[in-house]
Amino acid sequence: MAQSVAPLPFIYRAFFLYIEPFATAVGAYYAWFQQDEYMRLTYSTAAGYLGVSTRESIVLLQLANLYFVFAFNEALVLRATNDLKVWRVFLLGLLIADFGHLWSVNALGWAFYYEFWKWNSIHWGNLGFVYVGASMRMAFLSGLGLAAAGSRRRKVKG
Repeated sequence: MAQSVAPLPFIYRAFFLYIEPFATAVGAYYAWFQQDEYMRLTYSTAAGYLGVSTRESIVLLQLANLYFVFAFNEALVLRATNDLKVWRVFLLGLLIADFGHLWSVNALGWAFYYEFWKWNSIHWGNLGFVYVGASMRMAFLSGLGLAAAGSRRRKVKG
């Protein structure tokens, strides 16, 4: 039997249904349409930057596609169900992806993870925003701020 989601706190609804899908769609836009800027901000090198190679362009288009499907699924799948189990499984999958996304920049060194004063806009998206998203997912998955579903079943409002 599906467990319905009690009315969610505003912060969860705002973040998972609007803020994060929009921010992720912005990442998809940059990976698709602003590839030179995306690459330059991700890791700039002083040694003769020649622009995005065909290989890099293919990978960036694949990344943009993944960002888009992430944004689309989060915005629409979570609106399409009031089943708390679906929300938890979906957000657990995104939390696992958060850790993979954070690990992807480890070649820049451990200090890169916490020296936020050195970050540019891409770094704020790849680290800062992912920290917030992972924290929101961990809070949701731990039940923080969620009303007990109990025997009364209510649908998500919003």
